[in-house]
Amino acid sequence: MSKKFTRSTKETKIKTSVKIYGNGKAKINTGIQYLNHMLEIFSFHSLIDIKLDAAGDLIHHIAEDVGISLGNCISNELGERNGIRRFGSSSVPMDDALASASIDLAKRAYTVIELKIEKEGVEDMISEDIYHFIRSLTTAINCNIHINVEYGENDHHKIEAAFKALALAFRKAVSVDLKRKGTPSSKGLI
Repeated sequence: MSKKFTRSTKETKIKTSVKIYGNGKAKINTGIQYLNHMLEIFSFHSLIDIKLDAAGDLIHHIAEDVGISLGNCISNELGERNGIRRFGSSSVPMDDALASASIDLAKRAYTVIELKIEKEGVEDMISEDIYHFIRSLTTAINCNIHINVEYGENDHHKIEAAFKALALAFRKAVSVDLKRKGTPSSKGLI
């Protein structure tokens, strides 16, 4: 089943649908080429089908609201989060760069991001909007995401490695745990 989410403000209009247990197919138009590229990579490696169409006044507003919309859509599809592994982590090399990502799908939002971006931006996004997108996504999914670029020379490669690592970590976290039924928490509630 695919979940849909629409966000319409005075600044942006965004339509999103996701299928968590998909094939990694993406149809994405944010109006921000680098964000399109990162979301297509995330979709492909996480195996989440994503359809997303966004329009808005400023890149900052679009990046933020795409994160909110995509995160809400993912959270809605996860529902009570029963029967999943909950935790996932991955490390990914991308030429000169190495990044790791860890995720906990408990319903607590917290983000630690170290991308080691050296320039003011990458392609058509400024650095702070890349960080802001990830924080908005984390808050809307209501999870913990920790991303660390360990090293690299090329900012594009650092961020791409980070998105690939996040995708693979997410894929592990949402995978069905065949040994556990119900809530993946010793508290009995996420």
